[in-house]
Amino acid sequence: MKKRFLYAVAYVGLIVLVIVLAFNSMQAKSSAKKELSSSEFTQMLNQGEFEYVLVVNSNTVYCVTKENPNKIDMTQDNEKLINDVIKNYDYKASIIYTDEFEASLINATQNEDEALRLPKYDTYFASAPWYLQYLPYLFLLIITGVIMYFIYAQSASNGKAMQFGRSTAKMYDDPKKKVTFKDVAGADEEKEELAEIVDFLKQPDKYTKMGARIPKGVLLVGPPGTGKTLLAKSVAGEAGVPFFSITGSDFVELYVGIGAARVRDLFNQAKKNAPCIIFIDEIDAVGRRRGSGIGGGHDEREQTLNQLLVEMDGFMVNEGIIIMAATNRADILDPALLRSGRFDRQIHVLPPDTKGREEIFLIHARNKSFDSDVSAHEVALLTSGFVGADIENLCNEAALLAVRRRKSKIGMQEIKDSITRVIMGPEKRSHKTGPQMKRLVAYHEAGHAIVARSLKNCDPVTEVSIIPRGSAGGYTLTRPDDDEGPYSRGYILDRITMCLGGRAAEKLVIGDISTGASSDIRNATELAKGYVTKYGMYDEIGPIYLDEGDGDEIFLGRDFSAHKAHSEAFSSRVDAAIHEIISKADAQAYTILKDKSHILDNLAEVLLDMEKITGTQFEEIYNGKTLADFKAEKTQLSQESTPEQPSETKDKNTEDTEKDTENK
Repeated sequence: MKKRFLYAVAYVGLIVLVIVLAFNSMQAKSSAKKELSSSEFTQMLNQGEFEYVLVVNSNTVYCVTKENPNKIDMTQDNEKLINDVIKNYDYKASIIYTDEFEASLINATQNEDEALRLPKYDTYFASAPWYLQYLPYLFLLIITGVIMYFIYAQSASNGKAMQFGRSTAKMYDDPKKKVTFKDVAGADEEKEELAEIVDFLKQPDKYTKMGARIPKGVLLVGPPGTGKTLLAKSVAGEAGVPFFSITGSDFVELYVGIGAARVRDLFNQAKKNAPCIIFIDEIDAVGRRRGSGIGGGHDEREQTLNQLLVEMDGFMVNEGIIIMAATNRADILDPALLRSGRFDRQIHVLPPDTKGREEIFLIHARNKSFDSDVSAHEVALLTSGFVGADIENLCNEAALLAVRRRKSKIGMQEIKDSITRVIMGPEKRSHKTGPQMKRLVAYHEAGHAIVARSLKNCDPVTEVSIIPRGSAGGYTLTRPDDDEGPYSRGYILDRITMCLGGRAAEKLVIGDISTGASSDIRNATELAKGYVTKYGMYDEIGPIYLDEGDGDEIFLGRDFSAHKAHSEAFSSRVDAAIHEIISKADAQAYTILKDKSHILDNLAEVLLDMEKITGTQFEEIYNGKTLADFKAEKTQLSQESTPEQPSETKDKNTEDTEKDTENK
């Protein structure tokens, strides 16, 4: 409070200074209109135009003319006269007081011609106000105060100056914003695991009397967006206890020892509010394996982790503090953090199944207006592989799309379009392409779709488009009928062949290949590599796990010094196996498209005209429907709808006539 008061005083002083300077500037501007040069002053003096002349500090002359003699009372005492002249002068001039100047004044007062005579002049030496000599120091003080304030604000870190060691955790204890298990869907087994912790927080004596120990720490592991943070909040809401939330990155600062101090402060706050829950989101930011740098090391993050380990292992059974954390990189966490007595229970939060997605959709649909054609079960089937965050984003995108289309309710078409938007990104209709490029994209996507339809293990085609989305010039969407599960050997091989279908179509029709197949080649290569090195599906290699990085990025301290699990000769066999799989798939895709070239041409022609088709339309094209059939169908629908308009108008007029008759 004292510092704030000083800063307030400094700001008030600065404002006063600005006002004074502005006032002086205004006075200077107003007085500038009455300023005379030295020659003009001498000329007017010799012409006898002045009634009174006042010389101040030997450098400034204030003059009163004879034109308005009643403006200043010349009979008042000398001090009052001087003050009056300085305020109400007619002219002012800057001069250099010399003997010649003084002589000119004396001669003017002794002029024989009365009309040209100067009646009176005085000299006055005025001392500056006492406060003006301190004004530069005051100004310097104010500037210093302003600079210190900005330094204070910069280092305050959200208003907590010089309190770097204080925890930045936020405590949620608002009953209005309470999250319960009812707000969490698609995680029934996970909620059952956490129900035990809720019961402990409500009735700790029941467990302590039995000699049971509740898990001190619960680690939620799963992909991003699966609802790990929401599950932690629901536990706090169900138990009705305070909930401290903090991210792993909030512990680590530039200054050494700050992270450990914040850990201590966090647990001290928790002990004061026990029973409670401490939730650390993205704990991998602070809980990584120690010695992960080259040559080991002991950095600030490791000090923070050491303090966290000590605090977690020092709890008594009846203190009622439970640590919950979430991460999607459990593989890089320090083993000491995962041992019994710390995070001794791990709960894997996986992407929801069809039933879970349906329940999640119904939760996010509570505050939105959906049309009667929207089916939660159908949405769940269309969103295979979506997590809770994706479904929430889907509902929001559908609402925005309905507003953009000026609809009062969200329809199923908005849902389908939003699913594609979430997966592929927004459409880029403004992106113009030439006819050759458009034809190339049409045949490329037609190749993907036909190969997928021709192979029994591929997922059904749901949409084909040559409208650019995201970084793709076009796309072919396939979705499984059921939830994704363990993939068979045939599925992976057919998937590889489908990825190469676009490239095979370019080679077959255009006679050349483009760079547009780069992402397809990458996906096919990754599938083939997993086929050989992860899943043990290649017979000549056998069931041997050869993937050294577990599919993740290199982690220093674990993978940097790791040795290869197999020889160079064996690596050559793996490379040859991957090359063989890719080559066979490419040849198979080419053969399929060559045998069904008439379907390929027909589908490409329809795509060039319609730009986007649904899965149902694709199935009709595959079975022989042409562009001419689509156009004829469209014309027929247009003709059928046209005659209805007059009848509708007639009926409306008839109804209006009947109403008028009834009113009469």
